[in-house]
Amino acid sequence: MKNPLQRWWPKTLYAKTSATLAATTLLFLLLTLITIGYLIVVPVAKRSADDLAALMMVSAQTWAELPPQTRPDFELELKLNHGLTLAKASSPLTHEVTRLLPYTRFLQDSLIQRSNQKITIHSTISADGTRWFWTDIPVNKRVVRFGFTLARLGPQPPLAALIVFALGAALVLLTALLLVRRLTRPLARFAKAADEIGRGVTPKPLPETGPVELLQLSRTFNHMALQVQELLADRTTMLSGIAHDLRTPLARLGLTLEMLRPQADTQLIAETTQDIQEMEHLISQYLQLGQELTGDRPETIDIRDIIDRCVIDARRMGTDIDWIPDEPCLFTLQPLVLTRILANLLQNAVRYSDGTGVAVEVRRTPESCVIKVLDRGPGIPEAERESVFRPFYRMEPSRNSCTGGSGLGLAIARQLAQFHGWRLSLIARPGGGTEAHIEIPSCTSLD
Repeated sequence: MKNPLQRWWPKTLYAKTSATLAATTLLFLLLTLITIGYLIVVPVAKRSADDLAALMMVSAQTWAELPPQTRPDFELELKLNHGLTLAKASSPLTHEVTRLLPYTRFLQDSLIQRSNQKITIHSTISADGTRWFWTDIPVNKRVVRFGFTLARLGPQPPLAALIVFALGAALVLLTALLLVRRLTRPLARFAKAADEIGRGVTPKPLPETGPVELLQLSRTFNHMALQVQELLADRTTMLSGIAHDLRTPLARLGLTLEMLRPQADTQLIAETTQDIQEMEHLISQYLQLGQELTGDRPETIDIRDIIDRCVIDARRMGTDIDWIPDEPCLFTLQPLVLTRILANLLQNAVRYSDGTGVAVEVRRTPESCVIKVLDRGPGIPEAERESVFRPFYRMEPSRNSCTGGSGLGLAIARQLAQFHGWRLSLIARPGGGTEAHIEIPSCTSLD
């Protein structure tokens, strides 16, 4: 079972690099804020709270000792110059004890320490939405009540830290995303171009711009792509030469055998003729592997029609093939290419299942069209399901044509599929046998 963390962990280079930079940046900002808060903000807040507590204690003592007629002037001066509201407490505070901010907690602790009495800070919300803090301070057998607003606290370090953290994180993350995108976009182009080369398609030249390293890499890749295309062209030319050079002497050998037929051993002549025919068949299949990649021109066609023709041809060999057309499946593709792939797959299915249990299915999805060729043969071990796509690979190593083909049918089918961006795979069929899947993406369909 997969770790749940692996399911959510980014998989692309862009996402992984961005996530790493984001996590590192956020951790750095968090540690920075903790350090600044512990070494600077908290000491400054404690000192400011202690100063306000001292002012409140002195003001309470002074107010209690002043004559009643001078107290209003003192209260007005305290309110204008220090933002404190002072009055005699006529009744106990009934408001809820506030969930103290760090500053008000420091203030409460300082008041308790200076007065040696239990003092609590309460809060209320006025009619205009202003938040007030209230506390009663006992002095000279009187209780003096102080009130101040949140604005009296002046600077708000927690809010400032939060804003700095948010802005810093957004700026750094945006820069990281742009930087990573700038680095990964050329890599994505390289990957796409390499995939096209793997399918035998000549990619468009990569732009030779950017940093020196990417510039050099683009030039090298473009040169390599050109060399690969030249090699493919040379291969086709070489195979054409092989066909010309081998088929001519084979034709002369066939003619010689016909001339010797009345005089030579009939059995020997028949065996030699069969060998020549097998050689010509091998040459034809090998040429298909190198020359049938371009195929015919794309056409808009119902895939069911192609399957119909292939199934009819296979049934002529006396094989019962289960095939029931489903809903229309219009795609723009090269009919001869799909016909060649289906013919090879049907030929294998008939050969290895003794002509029983062979079926063809087609299913259209929003993303693709999936064609299945199913048989009830002995099946293919999982370890060899990719090996059978290699040219001339055979699970039966005797190379006897009676026990298998030449080993080129699946290789031709896979290369044709890859060249056109299709996917060909083999899986085990439930109940025994093999399922061959051809998946044609909808990007080639007529929608």
